[in-house]
Amino acid sequence: MKPIYLDHAASTPVHPEVATVMYNMLLNQYGNASSVHQFGRSAKRIVNGARDRIAGFLGCSPDEWVFTSGGTESDNLALFGAAYASIHKGKHIITTAVEHHAVLHTCGQLEQQGFEVTYLPVDSTGLVSLRDVESALREDTVLISVMFVNNEVGTVQPIEEIGRLAAGRGILFHVDAVQALGTLPMVLRELPVDYMSFSAHKIGGPQGIGGLYVRRGAPLQPRQHGGLQERGRRAGTESLASTAGFATAVELAVGGLAEHHEQAVRLRSTLLQELDKHAGAGGYVINGNEQQTVPGILNVSFPGAKTDVLLMNLDMERIAAASGSACTSGSLEISHVLQAMKLPEELLNSAIRFSTGLGNTNEEMQVVAQKVGTILNRLRTKD
Repeated sequence: MKPIYLDHAASTPVHPEVATVMYNMLLNQYGNASSVHQFGRSAKRIVNGARDRIAGFLGCSPDEWVFTSGGTESDNLALFGAAYASIHKGKHIITTAVEHHAVLHTCGQLEQQGFEVTYLPVDSTGLVSLRDVESALREDTVLISVMFVNNEVGTVQPIEEIGRLAAGRGILFHVDAVQALGTLPMVLRELPVDYMSFSAHKIGGPQGIGGLYVRRGAPLQPRQHGGLQERGRRAGTESLASTAGFATAVELAVGGLAEHHEQAVRLRSTLLQELDKHAGAGGYVINGNEQQTVPGILNVSFPGAKTDVLLMNLDMERIAAASGSACTSGSLEISHVLQAMKLPEELLNSAIRFSTGLGNTNEEMQVVAQKVGTILNRLRTKD
């Protein structure tokens, strides 16, 4: 059987058009964008052209876009950069208990450096309350960081409402939008957001490159030093192939947003219908908010089974799924997101994330559900 990849929330296959652009760039362009000779000028045009294209598709100014090495660096740069640029105003930060570890661990480091962090709870669907955000505000609050789409359960947070609240109090607002790009429409200049993090490899682009939107006028202290690249906000020689590939991936993701959404809805619907047949309608529980969600991420618990055993059996059937964030799923620890949602232990210990994308088909969803049913029947019979 051909392998079935259902871990697109961790990383996506590189789109063929992106690969072609990058291949041609690697063969034909090798100048340093900071050099003044013709090779350097050519390289500079490539970087600036990629920046212009991305800014155009995302609705911001090119000077508001900073290339980074990925979503983790973008989150780090935004949080450290904004916190230390605003330290004269206060040292209080607000985030949620269900953020990606790139945010949570950065907040932990900031706490060790003298900042105070409030970690907001979420409800049983992973949704944060606007009332809780407002209640947590203090005179010395300088930064709020809330993700757009949760990478484990797909819940979409009320970003615009939180952003308006922050703007009304003069508080900086950062959004981790790594899972939102290519799944939700966005025009950055119309959003009440100061910083927004992105990553190329979640939308058919290459691994190792991301971006940070920095609203014009928003303060940002650089974390890397050595050169004046990215308007002095992020030192380091730019990767020509990666920036060009990222721009192409953004173009494809934004241009095909409606089509991708419809496909994700069809795949989700098919998988759930088939799970009803093979696992039983009462044999699984969907984790997350079923209204405020993205269709491409489906977190499901199978009571009576164990996450690690299910994943191992699926892998033996050449089906790739996950237990949660790609940065921690290798350890098979219980998801901090599901724990924050206060799910019962039987759901915590049996949860699997299926995430769909480029190349997946309805036929694959049928096969996956059938295999899940067979595995569950075998495990439950054994018990």
